[in-house]
Amino acid sequence: MNTVTAFFSRVRPALRGIPKVPLMILLVAIFAAVFADVLALHNPEVGFPRDRLRPPFWQNGGNLKYPLGTDTMGRDVLTRIIYGTRISLTVAFFAVFLSACVGTSIGVCAGFLGGWLDHVLMRVTDAWMSIPTVMFGVLLSIVVGQSVFNIVVIGTIVLWSRYARVVRGETLSLKTRDFVHLASIAGVGKTRIMIRHIVPNVMNSVITLASLQVGTVIVMEASLTFLGVGVPTPLPAWGLMLSEGKAGLFTGQWWLIVFPGVAIALLIVSFNLLGDWLRYRLDPHLSYL
Repeated sequence: MNTVTAFFSRVRPALRGIPKVPLMILLVAIFAAVFADVLALHNPEVGFPRDRLRPPFWQNGGNLKYPLGTDTMGRDVLTRIIYGTRISLTVAFFAVFLSACVGTSIGVCAGFLGGWLDHVLMRVTDAWMSIPTVMFGVLLSIVVGQSVFNIVVIGTIVLWSRYARVVRGETLSLKTRDFVHLASIAGVGKTRIMIRHIVPNVMNSVITLASLQVGTVIVMEASLTFLGVGVPTPLPAWGLMLSEGKAGLFTGQWWLIVFPGVAIALLIVSFNLLGDWLRYRLDPHLSYL
């Protein structure tokens, strides 16, 4: 008990001011994604035609067997939302992680080594950042095909330039610091300086940007899937649910699009609010305001 108390006493100051509602939404989403097989009431990919287009349980014709109703194929909407959380968080985590690794590596090399390498890498980065994200994602999806793995690859290819630009600016400032000059005088190689001294000092900016980019990846995945070039059917992706249910919005089946839309909005807003809080906590210039 003393160990647990000591742990929370150390963690509490670090979590000061954290937005509680977004944190709870994120924790619920992670819990649903991890334990979807236990929480789900039905098979997310199989429905029963006799139960198609049932409304939520509180409306006439609804049933607690399908709390949020069913879709045009008789599949449980709540079950598909739960499994959709797993797909969205999986795509977001891996795409953000891989793009952060690629972008950080390029930014550190460009900023620290400088010269012609910096000019080449930054011109490529600038050109890459000017490409419309969704249009480029659609083009890549058409080329590489539809799958969850391909969405991760697309997210990595699209987002790395943001990290490269931010990290390069941080590196330009860090390489003029005394500890870098002292390491160079001591005979430490450039590669070791970048790994041991530069990368750890840019991680605050990388983590903050990554927390804000999660929402971008979720929107991108939902947009590509909505357009029919993302997660393939019949996988329970939120964008696919919106695409399949859009016609029902004009015929009274509002639950087909409202519930997955609310899930996307809540998760994106939660990540953005937590990202803003994280930026405030990790930026020494803001943490004392």
